[in-house]
Amino acid sequence: MEKNQLQHKELCDFIVHELEELKARDIQVLDVTKLTDIADYMVIASGTSSRHLKSVSANLLQKAKEEGIQALGVEGGDNSDWILADLGDAIVHIMLPETRDFYQLEKLWSAPEETSEKP
Repeated sequence: MEKNQLQHKELCDFIVHELEELKARDIQVLDVTKLTDIADYMVIASGTSSRHLKSVSANLLQKAKEEGIQALGVEGGDNSDWILADLGDAIVHIMLPETRDFYQLEKLWSAPEETSEKP
């Protein structure tokens, strides 16, 4: 495994672990390296309420800071149904289930399936 891939895996593992610590639900990690230059991974998770989203994101950002991971930006906050945290190589989306269902980021950021023509 290349060094960058290892670093990316470690970052994603760190993010998933921290999301799980505060009971975020339905955590998905999407490799978007072939789809965009803004990040290599999108991590998408659901929370149970606006307060839960805020708590999960605050914990993630605090733990990231303690590990020397600089948050490049955060969007959303009090009474929000979607919080986005840009951690450089990974962008984290923490959303209420109904917001997640509406925007369907997993579908939007999934690599197009390769199709082959049949003779």
